[in-house]
Amino acid sequence: MTTHAPRTAQAVTLPTTLDEAVAALAALPAAVPVAGGTDLMAAVNSGQLRPAALVGLGRISEIRGWQYQDGHALLGAGLTHARMGRPDFAALIPALAAAARAAGPPHIRNAGTLGGNIASAAPTGDALPVLAALEATLVIAGPGGARREIPVSHLLAGVEMLRGGELIGYVRVPLLHAPQVFLKATGRTGPGRALASVALVLDPARRGVRCAVGAIAPMPLRPLEAEQWIAGLIDWDNDRALVPEALHAFGEYVAAACIPDPAPEPDGTVVPLPPAVLHLRRTVAALARRALGRALS
Repeated sequence: MTTHAPRTAQAVTLPTTLDEAVAALAALPAAVPVAGGTDLMAAVNSGQLRPAALVGLGRISEIRGWQYQDGHALLGAGLTHARMGRPDFAALIPALAAAARAAGPPHIRNAGTLGGNIASAAPTGDALPVLAALEATLVIAGPGGARREIPVSHLLAGVEMLRGGELIGYVRVPLLHAPQVFLKATGRTGPGRALASVALVLDPARRGVRCAVGAIAPMPLRPLEAEQWIAGLIDWDNDRALVPEALHAFGEYVAAACIPDPAPEPDGTVVPLPPAVLHLRRTVAALARRALGRALS
């Protein structure tokens, strides 16, 4: 499993329920929860982590599926990328399925989980901009059977953090029954680490557009003003029509909001963005433009 020789874990616990896992973490404060292990093993191999104890989550069947609940999908944190990429799930939440299929090679998709993607909070996590655009909430399991909910954006931004002995149990996602798109640009062909990604969803009931840009910052970015501007231009009563010029302008608006020009120097001079940053901004603009175009087509 690893090319290094890390210190052997002092204890390995394999609970079969979510509450058992929480109890194990409370009893072993130094324990590290592990599901697919894709991020954990990378940290171990690089020498960044030497877990003193492990709490394995692979046997907890209750978090490996999903259910419908009051117009929402309640997704178990143990859902793998491979499972979310299947057609039945894609019919439920298309953008999240697309992100899951783009998460990496088969062995990563078969092991990596939704909860792990959120808990590790890696900027390049493909599911994160989708969950931000969908305004998903997390159901957190705590000691004594306690449950609390927080917006996924709060956890990713560090506004609210997991407390001792808590685990992400479920992800609550609204079912919009409307077009959703996920696109990403990588440095090579095929599934790989994102240089930039865009998730875009339409919300016809609220006549809204929600967009999140991933991989270019420590957390997904929501260009709220660009969302509101483009939503006001869409003809929601006429097949969601939009003039072609607005697509290009939306892409530029999103890119400039997420990668703004530098502030002027004290003497008034403006230092241009480095070529690599300008290329990234053009990439974000293209992704946002294409995502909106596909959602409206």
